Amino acid sequence: MTAPTTTPAAPAVPAAQAVPAVPVPVTAPAGPVSRTRLHVTDRDLAAYRAAARARPGAPARAGASPAHPFVAAHALARHTVSALTAGDHGFTGVVHLAQEIRTHTPLTAGDVDVAVEVAAVRREARGTRLALTTRLTDAATGAPIADLATAALLLGATAAQPYGALPPAAHPGSVPDGPPLVLTHVLDAEDTRAYAHASGDLNPIHLDDDAARAAGFPGTIAHGMHLVALAAEEITDRHAGGDSARVTALGARFAAPTRPGTALRLTLQPHDQGTVVRFTVATEAGTAVKAGWARIAPAGE
Repeated sequence: MTAPTTTPAAPAVPAAQAVPAVPVPVTAPAGPVSRTRLHVTDRDLAAYRAAARARPGAPARAGASPAHPFVAAHALARHTVSALTAGDHGFTGVVHLAQEIRTHTPLTAGDVDVAVEVAAVRREARGTRLALTTRLTDAATGAPIADLATAALLLGATAAQPYGALPPAAHPGSVPDGPPLVLTHVLDAEDTRAYAHASGDLNPIHLDDDAARAAGFPGTIAHGMHLVALAAEEITDRHAGGDSARVTALGARFAAPTRPGTALRLTLQPHDQGTVVRFTVATEAGTAVKAGWARIAPAGE
């Protein structure tokens, strides 16, 4: 899922990211909709970190990107959407509305168990709003790695029955520490292509102008999570001493798609004695990512 973009119905799970998942009926009580185990390599971690850091201009850094847990969860989340919308003839695609990531321990190479649950389903005028919760667990130890909350709109979907309650979005950070910092970046088509391959999100709306136009866009669009990953890298460099492990949580809401080659204005605003950094990403046309935030742990913890 991408932010906010229309993706083709019933996308396939990339074979390189996940083994076959075991679906549970969507009418079942609260619990995992699907589970899978995937293998994360050092090369995977480095490739995604390099794609996320394409524009800050700083040297490559060790450790996983603070946004990488989303990559690990993404294929199974798409599988869950496919299961929910199977046979729903009104379904036309997915709009990624918001994403939150809370990291318990940095993601490292090894086997990771992924469990995706449907937390809530609500019918709306444009389709069905969906809340997913995902947990990543170390397959060897059973220790939690990260928890994710995903909000999405299933355009035109009407088959899934309403269920649960939509959780409120987090809004940490109450007292600004000082003036905001505004940075400008441009993600070009090659950056988008590199991010697509590093993340495994090869949706053609990011890579092929004709496919993007068929989906209603003027041309290819950047991945919404690419913008969040870029913000996370700038926050890591400027507010976490270059240590990505200190960025223990991220959240953002997606407002509008952006085209490769568009100037992005990233605004960072530290709050609460440096423990939270709020961020937005905007273009001349308006806001692309809003209500962004990152939690920063003290050094040495």
